[in-house]
Amino acid sequence: MSSSDVVAPGADAADGQAQDALLALAEVAPRPARRRRATPLGAQEMAADLPVARVVLDLQPAHLDREYDYLVPAAMADGVRPGARVRVRFGAQEVDGFVVARLAESDHDGRLAPLRRLVSPEPVLTPATLRLARAVAERWAGTTADVLRLAVPPRHARTESQEAPTPDDVLGAAPAAWAGLWSDYRGGEAFLAHVSGGGAPKAVWTPLPGLAAPVAPGATPTLPHWAAAVAMAVRAAAAAGRGSLVVVPDARDAARVGAALETAGAPGVVRLLAEDGAAPRYRAFLAAARGHARVVVGTRAAMFAPVADLGLIAVWGDGEDTLAEPHAPYPHARDVLALRSDLEGAAFLLGSPGRTAQAQALLDGWAHEVVAPRDVVRARAARVRALTSVELASEGPGAGARIPTAAWRAAHDALAHGPVLVQVPRTGYLPVVACAACRTPAACEACHGPLGLGDAGAAPQCRWCGRLAGAWRCGECGATGLRAVRVGTERTAEELGRAFPGVPVRVSASTAPGGVLDRVPARPAVVVATPGAEPVADGGYTAALLLDAAVATATLGLATGTRALHRWLAAAHLVRPASAGGQVLLVGDAAPGPTGAFVRFDPGGFAARELAERVELALPPAVRVASVTGDRAAVGAVVGRVDLATPATTLGPVETEPDGVGDGSLFDAVPVRVVVRVPPRDGLELAQQLRASLAVRSARREPGTVRVRLDPEEMV
Repeated sequence: MSSSDVVAPGADAADGQAQDALLALAEVAPRPARRRRATPLGAQEMAADLPVARVVLDLQPAHLDREYDYLVPAAMADGVRPGARVRVRFGAQEVDGFVVARLAESDHDGRLAPLRRLVSPEPVLTPATLRLARAVAERWAGTTADVLRLAVPPRHARTESQEAPTPDDVLGAAPAAWAGLWSDYRGGEAFLAHVSGGGAPKAVWTPLPGLAAPVAPGATPTLPHWAAAVAMAVRAAAAAGRGSLVVVPDARDAARVGAALETAGAPGVVRLLAEDGAAPRYRAFLAAARGHARVVVGTRAAMFAPVADLGLIAVWGDGEDTLAEPHAPYPHARDVLALRSDLEGAAFLLGSPGRTAQAQALLDGWAHEVVAPRDVVRARAARVRALTSVELASEGPGAGARIPTAAWRAAHDALAHGPVLVQVPRTGYLPVVACAACRTPAACEACHGPLGLGDAGAAPQCRWCGRLAGAWRCGECGATGLRAVRVGTERTAEELGRAFPGVPVRVSASTAPGGVLDRVPARPAVVVATPGAEPVADGGYTAALLLDAAVATATLGLATGTRALHRWLAAAHLVRPASAGGQVLLVGDAAPGPTGAFVRFDPGGFAARELAERVELALPPAVRVASVTGDRAAVGAVVGRVDLATPATTLGPVETEPDGVGDGSLFDAVPVRVVVRVPPRDGLELAQQLRASLAVRSARREPGTVRVRLDPEEMV
């Protein structure tokens, strides 16, 4: 029998009705049904009460994205509840699914098949999560099954059977040193008052730089100010009896928020991180689903965490790449959680050292700005100086060096008082090299990828395919010597070690032997780190050198300037204030826009100008954009079925690189990209049309590969 003989879609599923209409189109040829013997319903007794289970299935094809009805065997009746995991027969295969409802009857005219197995009676899919998953799938042209794979972690049977300890849910005493954290911000105390009163305010927040005041008198500050401020906001939600969700870019930030929450006396805190492994992640998820945890702190994997009575959603680090979901339907945590705050009536707090154009757009009628007055910012920030070629024109021969004399002098003086941070854009030793004679970039003979050096005595190696090029010779001039084009953390640390003998030099990077460091003591040392890997220094750094600034703004992309400013400000936030001698030197000729905003410590002004330019040029987020990438014929077919009430602007097709490493094998030929652009008011219609077009493509089994992304962070 065909799959339609086995199951039937739920009558109240709007998406199912839309896709039923698609499948009824004359041009969609139905697949011939395979004749199979029907399952005899008399073989087992069905549940007497609410005998029908409505199930959402883990099915990949877009045209099957709907809910299906099954009969509930009497033996499973007690465990088959909304949110439970089940296994069913769908056509010739068995698939997993979640029960979303128990019904007295089905409106399907055909015969219903029984559930095959109750995998677990644990209700892991809550109604709120299902509603959010449907909304995300609709907005980003995905399927509900794709979103549920992101929302509900895989089952870990042993963890599920264990009795998890209940976190302490008693609100502790607030630290007196943090009582006025939000009073330094315009609108800060009002935001906290609304949260503690059970309200749902929305705020885009630019935190003050520096470390939070220590709770114990005379102690050295060790926690960033932003983490303490987030903890006090969570405490306000707890005072109203409501739960909180805090999403951060990485595990180090999650640990900092966790430490701040403990200090602030926030109750019932669990940590939900994908990198912790299957069992710890599922344990934290169950604690939230069972109502044992009132506060969930985690990375992108936690954005769907089922926190009961959600009162506050806080997102930290907007502008970090790790907040963008790399799996279909490719939503961004910022946008998902803004949507969730509306659906669940929760307060929303979006904070970052910098500010993206997307965050700035939220201030247009949806969120309020929470920032400190300029005099307060100046009092808390380090002194910032941009060492451009113009600034260094009078320095003599040393002006053109990668680390000019002024920077060496500043580092030398600062080391007398504590640690110095050196930010380097790239990891490794010499990640990019060129011919020493003619300066032609050195390329691999096999794949034409860039060559680099792993250490001082290593042979050149391709950064794409890994092939060694010990006998490399320049294809232009025949020379065999190499020179550095880009310098990484290891070579920088080597140079600094020679310049400051006797001073410890530590490297914090994903490729460093010690990995990414979390904290360093308040002793003289040079800390070399890549953006995002800077450890917190107890008491703050005495100085920071941000090298190769021109590299940060040299790439082509919409967010290049915003991303560079974000990374510079994140490092500057770890430096002592100017009143304590703290200074930051930006070394290199970076783009003037982000450079000026950095010197002024003004991410809000830069974001406002960025957004105004994008409005004028019709670029996101001033418009909604869909990027359709894949084989030329497949892309043309998907885009060709989009028929909007208001005509869209279509750009392309143009040949493009695959979206990620290894993606080239997905496509039959060189992939192309088409960009479809519409006003924000037509964004949902565009997503629905693309979703419907993908359903037709799936039903027809059209050849080729297509990837659809709504609201991509970049368009090039």
